[in-house]
This record gives sequence, C-alpha cells and structure tokens, in this order.
Amino acid sequence: MIGHMRERVVAACDGASKGNPGPAGWAWVVADEKETPARWEAGPLGRATNNVAELTALERLLTATDPGVPLEIRMDSQYAMKAVTTWLPNWKRNGWKTAAGKPVANQDLVVRIDELLAGRTVEFRYVPAHQVDGDPLNDFADRAASQAASVQEPAGSGLGSPEPPPSPDTPPAKSPRRKAAAPRKNGSSSRTIKAKFPGRCVCGRGYAAGEPIAKNAQGWGHPECRTAEA
Repeated sequence: MIGHMRERVVAACDGASKGNPGPAGWAWVVADEKETPARWEAGPLGRATNNVAELTALERLLTATDPGVPLEIRMDSQYAMKAVTTWLPNWKRNGWKTAAGKPVANQDLVVRIDELLAGRTVEFRYVPAHQVDGDPLNDFADRAASQAASVQEPAGSGLGSPEPPPSPDTPPAKSPRRKAAAPRKNGSSSRTIKAKFPGRCVCGRGYAAGEPIAKNAQGWGHPECRTAEA
C-alpha cells in the first residue's frame, strides 16, 4: 500500500538563549526520507529565556508542517517536551493555571502549541544534546538556533542560507573524546593508567595490578621504561 503521502515526517526543533535570559533564537529542521536536513528555518527572539526559545521553536515547527502527516519531533529540551506531553493537559484542565494556582509561564505559546497539536499525530522523542555522534537533525537545529541567538538574524533554506556553523558546545567529531594528558615530567605526553592485571615490562621486571603503567613500543610497562620511539 504505497500512497503518495509520506508515512511520517521526521523533524527537530531547538531554542537557544545566550545568558538565559539573553539574546535568544529558535530553529526547526525537517528531514528528507534519508533523515538528512531538507528544509529549515531559524529566527531571532531578542532577549528571552531558554524556555521561551524552546517553545517558540516547537510552535514554529508545528506551524510550518502539514497537520495531516504524522510528525516525529526530536528535542533536547526536557522542559519543552515535558511541558507539552506531561504538564499541558493538566494546565488546560486547570484553566491554564499551575498546580499552585499561578498562571502558566509562557501561556500564550503553550496555548498556541495546544491548538496546533489538536487532531494531529505527533510523537516527541528526547535526544541528548551536544553528543559527538548525536542526532544529526537535533544537532542541526541546535546549531541554527545558536547562530540565530548570536547574530539575531533570520536564516533558513527558504532564504538560501548556508548550513549553520558548528555549535561551540559540541566537541568536533574528528577529535578523540579524551583530552591528551598533560605532558609528564619526563617530557612524554603518553597517558599512564593503573594496571588492571599484573604483567611484565620490557625491562624484565613485573608490575602488579594497580601500579601505574604506560604504553611503550612493545606493549605496556613501567612509565620510566618507555622508549624514545614509543
């Protein structure tokens, strides 16, 4: 049964605030069938909180997508996700008041999101932010929101904007995850580790479990027995 309509659309949205509150921005990205960014939009919010930026990103994404097509939304904001999936139904029942009887924060955005979600099939998926091998869509939205917050300019595929630059919070994918150890006293920067098992060094002497050892040309051994070529 292959219809012309896509079974579902995968998207991500994110907000950023430099200072919380501070210069803020929002962004959303919609993927193609291969889950690579196909269509995206980002915009400035002036001075706002992270929460406002996150909710605005979601509101703009829902506005920009076809309500007739099921949507998967990847987000790295626990607050925005909880707000719409967990807290919103209760707030609504309470006349947009919190359990403490106070008006819901960012009520206009929350009400608008509630209206946009009505009658739609939307699945929210939490993805952790700033992972080297994290979700590429969320990473794209994160970078676009961060850039919009910094430069306070709109951007997007519709405007012909280039792909947003890497986020300063995400370690570059090419670098190893471990930082290089500080150079040791003997001028070598190789790491020493505690031996998990006893073993024998190239010098012929053994080492015990728990003793510091370092890698050398022939394997592992006493840090002081490291050879120049190691």
